[in-house]
Amino acid sequence: MHNVDASEAQPSLWASIREAVRGSHQNFTTGNLNRDILLLAIPMVLEMALESLFAVVDVFWVGRIGEDAVATVGLTESMLTLVFAVAMGLSLSATAMVARRIGEGEPEDAAVAGVQAIFLGLILSAAIGVPCAIFAPNLLRLMGASPAIVATGSSYARIALGGSGVVMMLFLNNAIFRGAGDAAIAMRLLWLSNIINLALDPCLIFGLGPFPKLGVTGAALATFSGRGIGVIYQFYRLMRGTERIRVLRRQIRVKWDVLARLMRVSATGIVQFAIAQSSWIGLVRIVSIFGAAAVAGYTIAIRVVIFAILPSWGLSNAAATLVGQNLGAEQPQRAEKSVWRTALYNTLFLGGIGVIFILFATPIVGIFAHDPAVVRSAASCLRIVSYGNIGYACELVFLQAFNGAGDTITPTVINFFGFWVFEIPLAYWLAIHQRLRSNGVYWSIVIAEAAIALASVMLFRRGKWKKQKI
Repeated sequence: MHNVDASEAQPSLWASIREAVRGSHQNFTTGNLNRDILLLAIPMVLEMALESLFAVVDVFWVGRIGEDAVATVGLTESMLTLVFAVAMGLSLSATAMVARRIGEGEPEDAAVAGVQAIFLGLILSAAIGVPCAIFAPNLLRLMGASPAIVATGSSYARIALGGSGVVMMLFLNNAIFRGAGDAAIAMRLLWLSNIINLALDPCLIFGLGPFPKLGVTGAALATFSGRGIGVIYQFYRLMRGTERIRVLRRQIRVKWDVLARLMRVSATGIVQFAIAQSSWIGLVRIVSIFGAAAVAGYTIAIRVVIFAILPSWGLSNAAATLVGQNLGAEQPQRAEKSVWRTALYNTLFLGGIGVIFILFATPIVGIFAHDPAVVRSAASCLRIVSYGNIGYACELVFLQAFNGAGDTITPTVINFFGFWVFEIPLAYWLAIHQRLRSNGVYWSIVIAEAAIALASVMLFRRGKWKKQKI
């Protein structure tokens, strides 16, 4: 590794990798920038890698039940994207605020910010989960599900949507650890959660050993159980404390001024991700016009894409932490440099993955489906969407950089125009009016991601994010 920012000798590459996995004590506002990115990105990438592995393994098992079961997962998860939007919007504000306080040398204030984020997350979890559990079958019908899919998937949707609070808290608590620079702890927590998911999935779906055979409902129950145990352990680690952050009992109370700042940043953050994630609902609604095989193929292909993109999210999260901590330490130039460098690494990574997906789309999706119509649909989706990987790699890093600085308004505006004003109408026009059917939807994703990436880079270069106060 080249010595870019410091004159003293740096540890070897393998020593840095071992430190990243164990947990680093590095101060991310000084020293070698390449090493800082490595120390933050490796645990974040590994954290997201297992999350993406679970997404692929989950659809592998569900695919053995039939296309209605896969379509159930696809339609339900398209609705869950709204939950993810709330979770990510709240998480990015928690990361930004905790990282800024750590950069300023105020770990107690960072813990207070984390507590307020948890309060807000618990309230939102109840507000979303209860009505979704009650109206799950109606929501499936609203998404265009056939009577067969509603009959198969209502219980799955009730558990997945009603228990969505565990997803929110898992995201949020790990965002607190990441903002503090404890990326290795966040990694281990998500690994614990997903390993439990992976073990329970086939047991509850097929009734292995003493477990009941629950079909697609078992997949939802396995996910809820694994993530719920992960959340319990997260609270234990926050109370026990780490070298960087610890929640004390006297801090577990509402602090209205901090909560108000957090709500202000979170509001636009939630809208930002709601705009982006709900666009997938619009897309899958258009795809559903062309039948269950098209929806199943789309679901499988997007799960495979997520397998590649979630590690890429790890890199972009590293950029957000570096921006927040370095702005807190009054080093805006180092913050900017970290973003450009992380964007380069992310582009190389996702670009390479895109080439593999384009060349081997059919054999890859053939692992998860055997119906020829589903395989054709999934291969077409995977191949087309992968052309947009380079644009998506840049978009991820630069939008997360704005968020890490506490500027959630700029990405919100970009997402609104990119997804709702541009992508959804384009998808409908290409699919229906240009008769490209579901392929038109997939091409609209590629074109929209390229446009969003270009807008993100142009606005980032203006530098207004460096003056953001949170």
